[in-house]
Amino acid sequence: MTNLSFTKDSRIVVVGLGYVGLPLAIALAKKFNVTGFDISQDRIRELQDGFDRTEEVTEQDLKASTISYTHKADDIRGAAVYIVTVPTPVDDDNKPDLGPVRASCETLGPVISKGAIVVFESTVYPGVTEELCGPVLEETSGLKCGEDFFLGYSPERINPGDKEHTVDKITKVIAGQTPEVTEVLANLYGAVTSGGVFRAASIRVAEAAKVIENAQRDINIAFINEIAMIFQKLGISVYDVLDAAGTKWNFLKFSPGLVGGHCIGVDPFYLAERARQINHDPRIILSGRAINDSMADFIAERIAAQLSGPGKILMLGLTFKENCPDLRNTKVIDLIQGLRRRGFTVDVHDAAAYPEEAEKYFKIKLLSSLDNIADGEYMAVVGAVPHREYTELGPDFFKRVLEPGGLIADIKAIWRHMKKPEHIRKWQL
Repeated sequence: MTNLSFTKDSRIVVVGLGYVGLPLAIALAKKFNVTGFDISQDRIRELQDGFDRTEEVTEQDLKASTISYTHKADDIRGAAVYIVTVPTPVDDDNKPDLGPVRASCETLGPVISKGAIVVFESTVYPGVTEELCGPVLEETSGLKCGEDFFLGYSPERINPGDKEHTVDKITKVIAGQTPEVTEVLANLYGAVTSGGVFRAASIRVAEAAKVIENAQRDINIAFINEIAMIFQKLGISVYDVLDAAGTKWNFLKFSPGLVGGHCIGVDPFYLAERARQINHDPRIILSGRAINDSMADFIAERIAAQLSGPGKILMLGLTFKENCPDLRNTKVIDLIQGLRRRGFTVDVHDAAAYPEEAEKYFKIKLLSSLDNIADGEYMAVVGAVPHREYTELGPDFFKRVLEPGGLIADIKAIWRHMKKPEHIRKWQL
């Protein structure tokens, strides 16, 4: 019988309070005694003041929550359950960087007690929880994994900016090191989501399920991006083609564009790495990644081909997706760099991003307003991210900011049905 210390009054610690950890911690705090831990003192201070820069949790919900916050490891000593939600990025060579996961284990080892459960939500390839995390926790705690403390895995499914598929509504996949641990996780997550729980066959199965969710989406988008490239050369808009093909009942509806973010543009590399470790060549996975990573330069080339010489371009949008301030792994920066390499000056406006983060991560000073743009200042306006504010722009805006004969480059079909102003050109994928 597994000797667990969890009861309904036990303390739960959520490690990492970003896009994934904070919404989970707030949801759990409605039912349990929860402490939120993050190594960033600034992040803790902002949350204590009721401000969430990810915009996943409202100020009202933050201030109403019973959660406590800390950046000190001593404050999380002796909890019953630790849920790790730290990032799992890739390095410059697209190799998995498990440094944050390892560091979290090194932090938790000295503070966990007998009977504790350590659950990982970070996206990893099959085997990481048991082959890396367990041994590091053993080494740093002096406890025996599977006897003194136990492992679990429940893949995160947070979609930044998505207010419909929130953590309290989605199905949570769970797996524990023992059947008893699995049932604890079923009761814990089941208490906070109306979507129920799915008991995976093992921790490795749960890890695998997560990593293929985003790899599958990446591959599907890669197909659409490749046909967009083909149809561009044929003078056909891929959006017109998708409208026609989408009338078939079983046609899968994906859209072309720049594939960034911390999940879809990253997770396939984790699966590919594991495949290589077992001497399998992950051809489809890496082909999809190659196509999607080449899309920014393809679009830059298509835009440049329609412009007569160097000039000023206005880029609308920098975040990796619409109506969300998340700049992680955005591929718009690749498009900007592609246009700059071709001799263009690119000004950037983003209706959702925090200016200090754009400057910190990309050395880009965002335009503070679209109202201050001089008449005819730009030779092209590029619609890179369909933020709500940009979908509301009409012909008068483009007539004002574009020079005569200027170009509207609409990557995401934001203004597809807008009647373009006279003497202004329009291009879309």
